[in-house]
Amino acid sequence: MRRPLVPFVAVPLFALALAACNDGNAHTENRAQPPARAVVVETVKFVARTPERSFVGSVRPRIESDLGFRVAGKIAERLVQQGQAVTRGQALARLDPTDLALQKEQAEAELAAAQINLNTSEAQDKRSLDLRRSGWATQAAVDQQLARTADARGRLDRAKRALELAVNQLAYSTLVSDVDGVVTATLAEPGQVVASGTPVVRVARAGEREAVVAVPEALIERVRTGQASVSLWSNANRRYEAKLREFAASADPATRTFQARFTIQNADDGVVIGMTATVTVGEPASARVARLPISALYSEGRGPSVFLVDEASGDLTLRPVAVEGYEGRDVLVSGGIADGDKVVALGVHKLDASQKVRVVEVRS
Repeated sequence: MRRPLVPFVAVPLFALALAACNDGNAHTENRAQPPARAVVVETVKFVARTPERSFVGSVRPRIESDLGFRVAGKIAERLVQQGQAVTRGQALARLDPTDLALQKEQAEAELAAAQINLNTSEAQDKRSLDLRRSGWATQAAVDQQLARTADARGRLDRAKRALELAVNQLAYSTLVSDVDGVVTATLAEPGQVVASGTPVVRVARAGEREAVVAVPEALIERVRTGQASVSLWSNANRRYEAKLREFAASADPATRTFQARFTIQNADDGVVIGMTATVTVGEPASARVARLPISALYSEGRGPSVFLVDEASGDLTLRPVAVEGYEGRDVLVSGGIADGDKVVALGVHKLDASQKVRVVEVRS
């Protein structure tokens, strides 16, 4: 008799069913652990809410004077060049002194004649008084003589003043510096005939240095109230504290900007007149915020949040944040995150805090 084959057929079927169950479990595990999602992150950096504004200008002296002769004449020689350092009392230029010397000699001659005239008149006074005591002259004649003597004395005084004036004018034929400083411009050349007061040499007084910039009218209040610093193009890493000293009362008619002069504090020898300078003005007490793209905000009705990324593990953390305001495409965050945090910048509404992510781009 033949044995039944049913038990032997059931064993393969059971094995097939068990294999099918194992495959199903494997597919379930794969669906439970989806691949890491690629994200773009931005590095958090807190800065002043009101950004600093910079203005390009030049270094100028606080006091710069155009010097000229106090008398008219022909320039005989110019003794300094542009950029030369000068000291107080140093000669800068000279006029032809011929005419001024003649005027001095004329004044000396007038003084000598006035002195002789006074001496003669005083001698005549003595004789008139003697004659009056002897009865040979009237009192009227004596009074007339005394009046002539007083006039001669006044003429002598005028002659002395005229000589002093002539001496001074001769001295004015030499233009001298009245301060220590630097020649910043030469405005006349030898052989040129100049009038009294015509600028010949420009001298910058040694001492304070200033940065002069042009300010648009939209930034007037910020420049007046902000904290300023100055850096030079020759040494951009060095910053000098600065203080607004002068602000123009009216705008330049051509550029419609206002000139501002900032005193450079503790200026050293590296601050040279004519250098290009950058004046940076910031708010004295501006709140610090982090600027993030609006696309980084995530909201489920419980306030704004952002997703923080741990680059090492790929984990996400949903973090509530305090929003200070909005500017254009940026959101200003004042709290809830810290410098250096990595925040997902795009596609946050497609993320879940339980997901794993991988960073494909980091913006700073």
